[in-house]
Amino acid sequence: MQHNKTDFAYQKVYRYLSRLTNELPQGPAVKLPSLRLLARRLRVSISTVQNAYALLEKEGRICSVPKSGYYALPQPSNDIQCEGEGLLERYQASARRPDMFVFGADEPTLLQSLDSTLLSVERDLMRHYPCQPDPRFQPFGDIELRTALAAHYTSSTASCWHPDNVFMGPDKTGVLKTVLNALQLRDCAVLVETPCGWSLLRTLQSFGIRVIEWENPADGEVDTDALDALLTGHDVKMVILASRMTPLRGRARSQAALEQVAQVLNRRVVWVVEDDSHGGLCEPDHGAPLRDLIDPQRLLILGAFDKTIGLEAPFGYLLSRHSRSLWHQQLLLRSFRLPPIRQKAIARLFGSGQLGQHLQGLREALDERMHRLTALVSHFLGEEVRFLQPQGGATLWLDCQSRVDMARVFERLLEQRIVIAPGELFSVRGLHRQSLCLSVAADWGHDIESTLVIVKNALAQERIP
Repeated sequence: MQHNKTDFAYQKVYRYLSRLTNELPQGPAVKLPSLRLLARRLRVSISTVQNAYALLEKEGRICSVPKSGYYALPQPSNDIQCEGEGLLERYQASARRPDMFVFGADEPTLLQSLDSTLLSVERDLMRHYPCQPDPRFQPFGDIELRTALAAHYTSSTASCWHPDNVFMGPDKTGVLKTVLNALQLRDCAVLVETPCGWSLLRTLQSFGIRVIEWENPADGEVDTDALDALLTGHDVKMVILASRMTPLRGRARSQAALEQVAQVLNRRVVWVVEDDSHGGLCEPDHGAPLRDLIDPQRLLILGAFDKTIGLEAPFGYLLSRHSRSLWHQQLLLRSFRLPPIRQKAIARLFGSGQLGQHLQGLREALDERMHRLTALVSHFLGEEVRFLQPQGGATLWLDCQSRVDMARVFERLLEQRIVIAPGELFSVRGLHRQSLCLSVAADWGHDIESTLVIVKNALAQERIP
């Protein structure tokens, strides 16, 4: 099993027991291995096993019976109800089920996170910053973290950022909504590159925005004529593009391609949002990022930490040189109150170099796992799908060789307790119906080879004549 390097032994035992209890059949309580037996099996101390059992007991997943041992309790029905019966709702509900193997989630830090280190730094800071009501409410985010981000994005005297150009939010979605409100883009047209993350797409749609999808070849080249035509024909007010690589396909753009895109965008009076959520997952030697080529007065950088640090760092952020008073007004209206100590802890990860070291290790781990997964996909699915080797990121994008009913493939795999991400999720126009997305960071405690055989059979069975 692959685990975070910073995991404590009891956390590894906890994960083992979680999977064990998830796989038990529904029915009466089932007796679990004794402390001594499990300690011997996993080669850990009895106290380590006891800590893991105690954590599960607090969660109500097991119970202890004096002089008898520990028992796994029947869990509530896994048929999680949610509004709607669309593909996205089915995907989200299924991915939350504890008995499912989620093979299609873009969560790179499941492979290796910095959460434990972050929480350790936070505990140290708590001794220096006691928890007392602070009248100095910072609606734009903690100044230490804003300073760290400004330094992180400053690459030269020409591309220099200051703390008062940086604004924090609770997460990436919250920051994006603030941008849409501030720039009064409701019911306007916004262009995105497809495939695009479903969370971003649904946020835009919630504002009544017309989402214009720009398709590009998977090899990372760009069709600037198509881009120019879309900008003109749809009166686009904002363009949202990734920094160096397309996250879902993991393909880096060439420097020439980036420059061509920047030339087209700079000729137009449009806002350009560089989505840098996955920027740390791409090797820095892929050339200058998009932001260094865009008119600084029309540039917004949108980012978050959850794809690089972990789920304990959900905050989103915005960098903008345009009209600080505009952002001040919007953030004061929304009145985000973010934990200051957690923000300071993230800032210390920047300053100490720990974040940089972690990102290098995460990229290496993802790359190693990607090569293993692509080799297995080539072996087991070679006749069914085609793909280009990703250059970064945490997902593998597959295009089917033959026409298939991907919705039926998705449902068929759910019956086998496997959750993939159909390509249709990443488009508002129903594009990518012949594609699917797999996660590199999925739990390899499962039998990946057997899973791929099941996926292959589902694709073959739902092939359209």
